[in-house]
Amino acid sequence: MIGRMPAHVAFLRAINLGARRTFPSTAIVAAAEAAGFTDVATHINTGNVLVRSPMRSRARVEAALEAAFEADRGFAVPTIAFTPAEVRRIVADADELAGTMSSLGMHYVSLLKEAPPEDVARAAEEEWTDEERLVVRGRAAHLLLAERDTYATARLSNSSVEKRLGVATNRTLRVVRTVAQKWC
Repeated sequence: MIGRMPAHVAFLRAINLGARRTFPSTAIVAAAEAAGFTDVATHINTGNVLVRSPMRSRARVEAALEAAFEADRGFAVPTIAFTPAEVRRIVADADELAGTMSSLGMHYVSLLKEAPPEDVARAAEEEWTDEERLVVRGRAAHLLLAERDTYATARLSNSSVEKRLGVATNRTLRVVRTVAQKWC
């Protein structure tokens, strides 16, 4: 880890999806730095951000970033933060899950704002087949799609996860893994 202050990896939801919700990486860095965060870095222009601050509370980090981003952009930017250890755990869980599906094609992770109650998570998992599997581990919902599926054709999506489990943002496992390697 760089520096001595606690680090958080933040994943921004619903940015750069259209002309009205643009948020370039340079503006993300500037807004986070203006809010007092240091060592701010981004990975690709989909809202993956490393920040450092004396704040240890995830909720405080998220609230401070959301306020800074909304002030800068003029629209709400739901922000979902994890510690580096939590991001490493998501990748380790993904590696474990990869061996449970014989025809795994794509693996996405919906990163949840809040961990769902256990009974809600289990009920959501039971709705899917072996071709499209959902596995919830804490604040990460793993979307395991069979080889024949693409994200565009699958029924299982971040939207379906949000309907059952609450606010989330989705990344490919490759992006989460790269972020973990770079920053965690």
